Amino acid sequence: MTIHHVGRAKRASDSLSINPMFARPGETSIPRDRLPDGEMLPETAYQIVHDEAMLDGNARLNLATFVGTWMEPQAAQLYSETFDKNMIDKDEYPQTAEIEERCVRILADLWHAPGDTIGTSAIGSSEACMLGGLAFKRSWQLRRRAEGKSTEKPNLIMSSGVQVVWEKFCNYWDVEPRYVPVTLENPGLTAESMLPFVDENTIGVVVIMGVTYTGLYEPVAEIAAALDDLQARTGLDVPIHVDGASGGMIAPFLQPDLLWDFRLERVHSINTSGHKYGLVYPGLGWVVWRKTEYMPEELIFHVSYLGGDMPTLALNFSRPGAQVLLQYYNFLRLGREGYRRVQQASQDVAVYLATEIAKFTAFSLLTDGTDIPVFAWRLNVGYTANWDLADLSERLRHHGWQVPSYPMPADIEDVTVMRIVVRNGFSMDLASLFIQDLQRSVDYLDRLTGPMPKESSAPATSFHH
Repeated sequence: MTIHHVGRAKRASDSLSINPMFARPGETSIPRDRLPDGEMLPETAYQIVHDEAMLDGNARLNLATFVGTWMEPQAAQLYSETFDKNMIDKDEYPQTAEIEERCVRILADLWHAPGDTIGTSAIGSSEACMLGGLAFKRSWQLRRRAEGKSTEKPNLIMSSGVQVVWEKFCNYWDVEPRYVPVTLENPGLTAESMLPFVDENTIGVVVIMGVTYTGLYEPVAEIAAALDDLQARTGLDVPIHVDGASGGMIAPFLQPDLLWDFRLERVHSINTSGHKYGLVYPGLGWVVWRKTEYMPEELIFHVSYLGGDMPTLALNFSRPGAQVLLQYYNFLRLGREGYRRVQQASQDVAVYLATEIAKFTAFSLLTDGTDIPVFAWRLNVGYTANWDLADLSERLRHHGWQVPSYPMPADIEDVTVMRIVVRNGFSMDLASLFIQDLQRSVDYLDRLTGPMPKESSAPATSFHH
């Protein structure tokens, strides 16, 4: 949620003008930030919102976001037929609830869960991560109480390149975040870097399958082996949560032999974003636990709602059910082979783009798109004093492309990178057109005879899509 401070914004007018073609006679303007006194025609309201939404740009050319921007017409039809379903009303919409359970079982099977599991849909991976973290904290508290030990000062271990949701979790639920420093050589969590941070108050370790900054897989199996060894030596039993927001729907299809999921006993829970490489419209995440016992019963609520008993794990209450149905549609529509072909096509485009960008004398790759279809690059030190990657990002917008420029996480925040996320629908043809526009943009900036002027001296912030 974006926080908006109520105040007076700088604008030409405090009113919105109305096109007379769509309005009632005499209806020329409405207040911009105040509820209008009367009604207006539905066509007029539609046109006002439609016209403003056009300014958001072309989603197909948005190479910044991980979130899906396209589904098939049949999915769009299904969406329009089911957007009124409330996921929380499980007795009101029992078949939607059943389909949610099917999706959980499909994901548990995809991630090699050994037996009886539990899971839930969520608004997105952020809520799913919160649930994974809460299960860690409560399980740790219950174990410590049973041992007669203090439950104060729990901590959670993760790399400094973790997505901001984990910072939020630690803040909201009073857990000490222990950020393991990263370097350009090792821009993610490693077994060696993680172990010194573990102690008896560690509730778990978060390992990322697809780091937001670079697309890199962190080595789940190596970290799990290090924690196995730690338990053998010290008795400390520290579980792993895999943040598979992106990689959870890539690795099973493109790297099926990679050990990262429930085949590792140390992995207690996994989340993914249905609305990322699950290929669903925004508003859907999933979390699954390896065993039901890893989700403490006291975190499951049984609510009498609309005449029925409703067990719920989620933090949110009323939320859309349509995206769950769209996820099941994709599972039926694509199957394993369909998902493999779609994800492989995205990765082929990512590798092509990375290979072409590596040919520019201005740039050096940090990653190459061979984990998830995401990669990042930096401007070579000493290449130019006249422009930087922020200037290049702005120049690409002249051609319609949205490509973010942002600093790397703490410990290497002095390094700025650009990143491309390749999603379903970004074709090899579009990729070749992008490379042409990138070359034009670099050529334009290279012709500068002095430094590019800066609009603001405000510090850059991390990119958290």
